[in-house]
Order: sequence, then structure tokens, then C-alpha cells
Amino acid sequence: MSGGLRLEVFTPDELQDIHLGTLDVLERTGVYVEDTEAREIFAGAGARVGAGGVVTIPGHIVEDAIRSAPSRLAMYGRDPGHDVVLEDGRVNFLNFGEAVFVADPETGELRQTLKQDVADISRVIDALPQIDAILRPAGAHDVPEQAAPLHNAEAIFTNCSKHAIIGPLTGYLAGRMREMAAVIVGGAETLRERPIFSYVVCPVSPLKFPKDVSDVIIEGARAGVPTAVVSMALAGGSSPVNLAGAVVVHNAEVLSALTLAQLTRRGASIVYGSSTTALDLRFAVATVGSPECALINAGIACLARRYGLPSWVAGL
Repeated sequence: MSGGLRLEVFTPDELQDIHLGTLDVLERTGVYVEDTEAREIFAGAGARVGAGGVVTIPGHIVEDAIRSAPSRLAMYGRDPGHDVVLEDGRVNFLNFGEAVFVADPETGELRQTLKQDVADISRVIDALPQIDAILRPAGAHDVPEQAAPLHNAEAIFTNCSKHAIIGPLTGYLAGRMREMAAVIVGGAETLRERPIFSYVVCPVSPLKFPKDVSDVIIEGARAGVPTAVVSMALAGGSSPVNLAGAVVVHNAEVLSALTLAQLTRRGASIVYGSSTTALDLRFAVATVGSPECALINAGIACLARRYGLPSWVAGL
């Protein structure tokens, strides 16, 4: 779809203040980076690696990375008829993920999701014209945990012809997932030209990059597979409770991941993602589907547009 509703949560001056506040956080506070290779990539570009793995990134490195990231991203489907373009002015929709329980369609019993459920839901999504791409809809709990992402990928690839967004969890599994997709499309070079799937990773808020997250970002950049970086900051929990403060923490996490990708391979495709929302301070749960969630993510979409980056944000 093109057009859609646009909600300008921040003024241009407020967006600039958030950007400058983010650069200040990255240069003064920094982000914890667990992986040695990722720290070396940052250091090689002029970032400072301190004791304990905290990396502080000068603003000019971050801004150069933003400029080098593509503003337009084609999300190719296994069926070319399902190709989707992400860019300013276009609005697309995908399902929410990842379900861990399902009401059994035969018995009505509430149970853990199985690999067959991943396949069945993928077929439903494939048939729905309102959904433009598939986010891993459920997790297979009847397979070995260490290999579950590969089972999820197999169930999705073989039952949905739309672009797939899948969390590989580790760099090793990301590589195996890429090899699986390459077999489907006819080779590694074909996959690089038309990647039929994207990785999705989530930094640990606030401002922490476990090794697995960095590994997937680096793998995606080198292999030419797009990566959606989805921060899940909690306003009032892992980030400041006010809107601007939560967005600054969120922005610092996404931009540091984007910077790592661009330092790995200039021009790597990154989707500016968000599932940031507010913490319910009474019950200590994330308020997904709340007005606060919608407001935060509308503001983050504004920020992504300011940077000229394709975005994917949580809806209602």
C-alpha cells in the first residue's frame, strides 16, 4: 500500500534534540558490546573500547553510518509477485510474532506451539492479501531448542511465498539459515541479489549487545541479508519513563547496531525496528497494544523518516 496515516509526534526541532541526545549517549555513556570481533570492528573505525567491553562511539562515525545505509529496501518474496518495497511514503503490514501458545484448532486446548503450527499459520499468512511479509509467527517447541530457528525457517520457507523475517538467535544459525535459503533460490549469488528473507535481532535494553546479537548483525552485513534491528526498551523500566527519554535510549541501541553493520560492510541493508513500549508499573508487564505503545512507535517512525531509513514498528 502507498500513503497511509502519518502522525507527526515530534516537531523537526524535537527530532534534532533527540538525535543530539542520542549522539551524546553513544559518545559519553556508550554501549556494552560482548563480542570481541564486534569491538575490534568499532575500534578499527575510531570508537573507543573501555574496560569491561563498553564501546563509546563518536558522533561523526554514527552520522556517517546513517548516510551510508540504504533508504530503500526491496523485500523479495519466494514468489516475485509478493515483492515488497520499504521506503518513505509506503505503508505495509505484517503479522505479529512470536506466539508460544496456541488454541488447538481441533480440541480448543491451549498448548505450546509446534512445528506444524508454524507451517499452518504460515500458509494462512500466505493466503492473506492484507499481510505483505511474514514475521516468524510462532515457535516450534517439539524440536531440539538449539536447532529450533532452523526448523522455524524450514516451516516458513516451505509454506509461505512472501518475504520472511526470522530471528536466527546466533550467528552460526544465521549462516545455516542463509545456506538453506540459497538452496531454495538456486545459489548464494542469487540470494545476494534477491534475498528472500531478513534476520531480526533485539539488543538487550538498556544499551547492551550480547555476542549473539552482534554475530547476526555482522553475518547479515557480510552476506547481503537485510537485518531488522528491533529495540524493546520499556519506558519506566529499562529506559526513562517520558516519551523523549525512551526514544533516545531506543535510538542509541538501533543506531549503534546500524553503525556496526555499516562498519562491517558499507551499504548493508538495515531496517529501523521497534517494539518499544511502556512498562505497566503496577504489574511489571509490557503494555503491548496500549495507547502509549502506539504513541512511542509513531514517534520512532518519525525518527526513522528523519534518517531516511526503512522502518518497521509495532502497531496496536
